[in-house]
Amino acid sequence: MLLKQLLKNLDYTLVQGCLNTEVTDIYYDSRKVTPGGLFVCIVGTQRDSHDYAADVAAKGAAVLAIQHDLPAEVLAALPDVTVVKFESTRYAMALLSTAYFGRPALEMTMVGVTGTKGKTTTTHMIKAVLEAAGHKVGMVGTNGVYYPGHHYDLNNTTPESYELQKILRQLADAGCDACVMEVSSQGIMMDRVAGIHYKVGVFTNLYPDHIGPGEHSSFEEYRSWKGKLFQRCDVGVVNADDPNTEALLEGHTCKLVTYGIHAPKVDYRASEQYRLLRNKEMLGVEFTLTEPDGHTLDVQVGMPGLFSIYNALATIDVGKVLGLADAPIHEGLKKALVKGRVELVPISHKFTILIDYAHNEAATESLIETLREYNPNRLVVVFGCGGNRSKLRRYGMGEVCAKLADFSILTEDNNRFEKVEDIIADIKTGMAKGNPDAKYVEIPDRLDALHYAIDHAQEGDLIAVIGKGHEAYRDREGVKTPFLERELIEEYAAETGVE
Repeated sequence: MLLKQLLKNLDYTLVQGCLNTEVTDIYYDSRKVTPGGLFVCIVGTQRDSHDYAADVAAKGAAVLAIQHDLPAEVLAALPDVTVVKFESTRYAMALLSTAYFGRPALEMTMVGVTGTKGKTTTTHMIKAVLEAAGHKVGMVGTNGVYYPGHHYDLNNTTPESYELQKILRQLADAGCDACVMEVSSQGIMMDRVAGIHYKVGVFTNLYPDHIGPGEHSSFEEYRSWKGKLFQRCDVGVVNADDPNTEALLEGHTCKLVTYGIHAPKVDYRASEQYRLLRNKEMLGVEFTLTEPDGHTLDVQVGMPGLFSIYNALATIDVGKVLGLADAPIHEGLKKALVKGRVELVPISHKFTILIDYAHNEAATESLIETLREYNPNRLVVVFGCGGNRSKLRRYGMGEVCAKLADFSILTEDNNRFEKVEDIIADIKTGMAKGNPDAKYVEIPDRLDALHYAIDHAQEGDLIAVIGKGHEAYRDREGVKTPFLERELIEEYAAETGVE
């Protein structure tokens, strides 16, 4: 594709070279550049890839996209390379990639979901109801990329713009007429989703998270970036009960459809009272929905808790906005299951064990309170915290589990480059604050901790293994090794003859 075709919707300055240069592909990793490629120089937090301009030119790069001037001697040494300057190369890369892959988002109904909690579950629910209505759906998010017959993992909830556009091209070429994706605050801030306009944007809720070095400088900044989604969609489906909704929507340009339980004015409302559903393979809820015209109907969700009701409300709103009938909406909500999100592992008739991705204080508290409603004999929590991450999560999760769990098994999560003993010590600091008399055991190896939980389970126990959820690896000192908890639990149950 000619460079001038890629530049159609961008403001730029041609520093040197020719706009008729043929571009074979787009790169932002200097190690991957091949002849004829366009290399995007990005100013990162750790390094500035403008420093690799001469290296990529030597590999055959035909075009350099720059954000700041290159030294005169570097330019002089690259007489055959076209150089184009942009105000922001991250933003430019998004639009260049959009054009390179033929603007695939325009070929699908785009639904973007943002919020602190519930993004993954809500995207799965929306996917389920769209599929029940006969749509061919692609999905992008924390659990990876899904489209009919395919699934693969991702490194980021919202991939880098080039990868995202490549994925959207795959989905469109596979015949998908809809795409549901998680939109992280960093994905918006880092221009990963620039150039994409959504038919529907969804806001689930907001809690302090992702605040610190390399993330957001404050809660207000975090909230502000989340809110940018509602300047990039036709309809915003938003949680009217969340106290941050009004501030988050400041400057929105979309039509709004609201959902909630307690807000005085809301389009779709769930009853405050709900019924618990439980069998060997499912913990769920049933609630009464009131629609804008006053019509009421009962809704069943195959996942437990108040948070599942909120996620279901968001899904119902999306379905209504997209013109879906009631039958596929309700069918999808009954069948929707999410790997690693309150996922039961049915290995025993005597006790219940489940895995969940809860890895911060708010998610842990919400999960434990939800599981308490099912009146277990004991509520046991197996958890650790990630290394090289904020210690506030460790204190918070420790405090919540000390207060709300009957027994805790402290173990590793993804330690990365920290010692598991140091992480557990921080968790214990939080536990001491929550309940000095809390009962717990320390088992540093997570596989040993899983075995301990199963070996010591009592009849009627509910065991929540939290923190890793869908993840299929364990990260120790930067080395990832296979570790999929559902399979490990099932294997051990088979080996030991758990009944």
